[in-house]
Amino acid sequence: MEPQKSFVSWFRDSSPYIHAHRNKTFVISFGGEAVLADDFDHHVHDFALLNSLGIRLVLVHGIRPQIDQRLAKLDVPARFHKNLRITDDVALQCVKEAAGLVRVEIEALLSMGLANSPMAGAKIKVASGNFVVAKPIGVIDGIDYCHTGEVRRIDSAAIHQQLDQDNVVLISPVGYSPSGEVFNLSAEHVATAVSIALKAEKLVLLTEQSCCNPDNGEQIQQMTTAEADAFLQQHPDISVNIGLPLKAAMQSCQAGIDRVHLINRAIDGALLLELFSRDGIGTLISSTAFEELRPATLNDIGGILELIKPLEQQGKLAKRSREKIEMEIADYIVIERDGLIIGCTALHPDVQGRFGAIACLAVHSDYQGEARGNRMLEYVYRRAAELKLKKLFVLSTQTMHWFIERGFLSSTISDLPGQLKALYNPQRNSKVLCKEIA
Repeated sequence: MEPQKSFVSWFRDSSPYIHAHRNKTFVISFGGEAVLADDFDHHVHDFALLNSLGIRLVLVHGIRPQIDQRLAKLDVPARFHKNLRITDDVALQCVKEAAGLVRVEIEALLSMGLANSPMAGAKIKVASGNFVVAKPIGVIDGIDYCHTGEVRRIDSAAIHQQLDQDNVVLISPVGYSPSGEVFNLSAEHVATAVSIALKAEKLVLLTEQSCCNPDNGEQIQQMTTAEADAFLQQHPDISVNIGLPLKAAMQSCQAGIDRVHLINRAIDGALLLELFSRDGIGTLISSTAFEELRPATLNDIGGILELIKPLEQQGKLAKRSREKIEMEIADYIVIERDGLIIGCTALHPDVQGRFGAIACLAVHSDYQGEARGNRMLEYVYRRAAELKLKKLFVLSTQTMHWFIERGFLSSTISDLPGQLKALYNPQRNSKVLCKEIA
């Protein structure tokens, strides 16, 4: 595709997400490693872009490597237990220094407005403060965590007040007690607590690596919380770079956050690709399935028409009016992926005649080759069994072999039941296929 057409196509495809994300609250968490990376300014540019598109943005940063650097200079070993730092007095001083320096560095980058740069004209206002109330973890397994704490409460009203003024809110992994004590916190835990308290639409975790299946090395595109839990149990030794974000994602979803995104921060533009394209580039965690096969409703008619229109123009499907689909909507099933209808079919049953006709089977061209047609056909079989149908018929002009490969046999017009025979269009000259079902 030519560069100009490619850009126009991408921009049009991203427009539904631009509309959907406007005025929504996103919490984005990233580790101290991201801040130290040479390409961190690219992430800051993307944060600025999200802010300019009307997204209410809360940034939660980590400081683990910065603390380690300071401890190393003091020749003091970093101590951890169960992936949590044991924050003694010396470590706490390093925490304060690291949090202050990283916060200032991020604020400085967000304040850039140089001409001929991605930040030109951004004029972003950044707000930070004592939004996190914390308490000490205490002693666990005989280990005194000292000044390591956990979130007690998030001042969500104060954060919303800043967001209402179009400020980007920046939160460090440091909490304060009502008595004025300072606690070192886990950035993942803070991001989770903030997203839950704000009832954010999304929690985005910029991770140090992609979430891949250790068995085959393939990236996992999506998981429900139940699947994520099973995944962690199956792979108890998985890297903390994935294990901790997955646990944070599960906790957030279980507390009501619709979607949590795990994105490899090393991929340039990954944040934009994940948020403004349908398939994204990271791993999506949600309480319910991202892609769902279900009975159609009247709200799906527009999506069905959009899906089948190109196939009707190619002569692969018989033309159907909106009114006809509306009348028969109870016969349709669809596959919905992130609000887009990417597959549909219909089973028109004749319960008295004990037969049914499969019609309008279509899969979006971008999502073919992944057995979605098989899934819909299996659904049709189950529905036919529930209705105690004995035969299924298909009239097809160009997809006969697909059905033959799945057990349908060639038949003739004379074998059609009377009702289907009356609807047969000789001009289309469709092939008749039939399958007996148990």
